[in-house]
Amino acid sequence: MADKPVAESDQAKPAQPQAQPAPAKKKKQPQDFVFGKILGEGSYSTVQLAREISTGKEYAMKILEKRHIIREKKVPYVSREKDVLSRLSHPFFVQLFFTFQDKERLYYGLSLARKGELLPYINKLGSFDLKCTQFYSAEIISALLHLHGLGIIHRDLKPENILLSEDMHIKITDFGTAKILGSPEQSGEAGRNSFVGTAQYVSPELLTDKKACKSSDLWALGCIIYQLLSGLPPFRASNEYQIFQRIIKLEYEFPNGFPDCPKGLVERLLVLDPTKRLGCDEMGGFPPLQADPFYEGINWENLSKETPPRLLPYLPATCADEPGFWGESEINSLNSTDSDIDVGILENLGIVEEDVPAPLKRQGNTMLSEEEREAKLRKQNEESPWSGFVGNNLILKTGLVDKRKGLFARRRQLILTEGPHLYYVDTNAMVLKGEIPWTKDLKVEAKNFRIFFIHTPNRTYYLEDPEENADGWVDTVDEVHKMYFGSRDDAS
Repeated sequence: MADKPVAESDQAKPAQPQAQPAPAKKKKQPQDFVFGKILGEGSYSTVQLAREISTGKEYAMKILEKRHIIREKKVPYVSREKDVLSRLSHPFFVQLFFTFQDKERLYYGLSLARKGELLPYINKLGSFDLKCTQFYSAEIISALLHLHGLGIIHRDLKPENILLSEDMHIKITDFGTAKILGSPEQSGEAGRNSFVGTAQYVSPELLTDKKACKSSDLWALGCIIYQLLSGLPPFRASNEYQIFQRIIKLEYEFPNGFPDCPKGLVERLLVLDPTKRLGCDEMGGFPPLQADPFYEGINWENLSKETPPRLLPYLPATCADEPGFWGESEINSLNSTDSDIDVGILENLGIVEEDVPAPLKRQGNTMLSEEEREAKLRKQNEESPWSGFVGNNLILKTGLVDKRKGLFARRRQLILTEGPHLYYVDTNAMVLKGEIPWTKDLKVEAKNFRIFFIHTPNRTYYLEDPEENADGWVDTVDEVHKMYFGSRDDAS
């Protein structure tokens, strides 16, 4: 048989160079990063700001000590958190970018939430207004919808575990106690652990049946909505046992002024039977929760692209004929991580924080001699019931005020002294309860004859003068501030 002609295309071609395999991706190492300030500390880990040298990108680096993890039997928690983080892909959760280790530590490179935890904002503001509460609780719901769709229960949802990004959207974190439904390593876990979570937010079924379900996160959501609007969580007591008893018995109350619409929502979430909570599978899932009247106007599909509402100091109304009051200064930067420079470096350069001047021997507009001041102090110690709370400082002004945190108020004796100091005393127990910290940034603001705000870097104090002399307090505090820090125009 004749040979079959070979087509030109079938003829042997010159050997082509084979493609070289891609070089193995280099594993990151601690020396690839510059580590800065500590952002948070947990029971078995530290989170630290880290800047990658080669790219300049910043991360929240979670660092875990291997020896401590093994000694404290936390290996399942660490493995679970990594497993959960690797499954998440949603804008309202922290993202795990990489992991690596050295001989002594494990490193998790997480997305950096520059604005810190949600809790300090609640403490600073006292409570959120309706618009802010609606927006941030809607973001939590959107996150839970994604999380539960993956068969994951958070089990420790609380304001400390809700972070805020640079643009003030939420980033939920801390999945060490999360539960992955159907995961073999977590089968039987409930029988071994009597309590998982944080006392004020733990669900009743976890306390009674030792079992958590998706609906347990909805209970925590109800607690958070209550806290955002009122200033405090619904279940409070002096110890964990008493808190647990109140949870099991559903013993909580709405303070005066709690809005009706979210009140109904909280009542439908704080239900003892987990199968009867709004948002659970047995009640139709998340659509009925998202359709609650409180969330009217929320664009669920576009939440992550919406501009968050402004956070302003807010004093809610406690009765129907009283308006709420807003402060003037927007709050959008607490626990900022904008700088990772250690204070010691500044000191070595000779740059230090402005020292507070020594106390001035002055009361009001009158300069006092040392003898006059000592005489006034002797008289104060003999006659004033508040002298024992102020040390050797001369009292400049004192009076009863209602110190407000959200919808809750406590009657206190406010005492302004040289130093300067602003003490507040429980008049029933005659116990010093605290002191409003003075800094050059302290600012006082009257809202009407009765209500005034004292703004400090980490908190706004809401005070009501039953004698309707708020202007008097503002004028006196301003005058004392000028004595120690100069005029605000000079400071600028």
